[in-house]
Amino acid sequence: MSLKVAVVVGNPKPASRTRKIAELLVEKLLDQGTYEAQVIDLADYTNEIFAWPSEVMGSLNAVVADSDLAIFASPTYKATYTGLLKAFLDRYPANGLAGVTAIPVHTGADFTHSMGPTFTLSPLLVELGATVPGRGFYLALSQLERVDELLDAAVGEYAGNIRRVASLAGALRAGIPAS
Repeated sequence: MSLKVAVVVGNPKPASRTRKIAELLVEKLLDQGTYEAQVIDLADYTNEIFAWPSEVMGSLNAVVADSDLAIFASPTYKATYTGLLKAFLDRYPANGLAGVTAIPVHTGADFTHSMGPTFTLSPLLVELGATVPGRGFYLALSQLERVDELLDAAVGEYAGNIRRVASLAGALRAGIPAS
């Protein structure tokens, strides 16, 4: 069985550096051949994002909600994620991302807003029912030459946290329903 992975990119510029960072994170976290990834570059859907209802957006939201892992990536705008990403996430009901492991990713000009993915995006993902396996990943543009090293460190943290949570599964009390 192949894992379903979604990469949702909230950068208004298509095929951005933010997208590349998010895709690289998936490549470093998961073994090749163990997953199928779908990239949703929201810049490609600006004509649909505010259409209510929208079959196109509903289909994209369903892809993400059905994923095992979702990366939500955004450049840092006004100390938080973009309105494009917020508009996409606003389409989910409460617990609309239940069962999805989600990793928030931000890129930014400098370190001023390095807590952004942890402080602003993680709480929203948790509110939507996703499981976030650690601090959000932040990459300042001045760190681009060290992106592999920084992603390796983040991947180590995420993998360790995911393994520790998974190790609890065998000790769960019988009869506890899975949500």
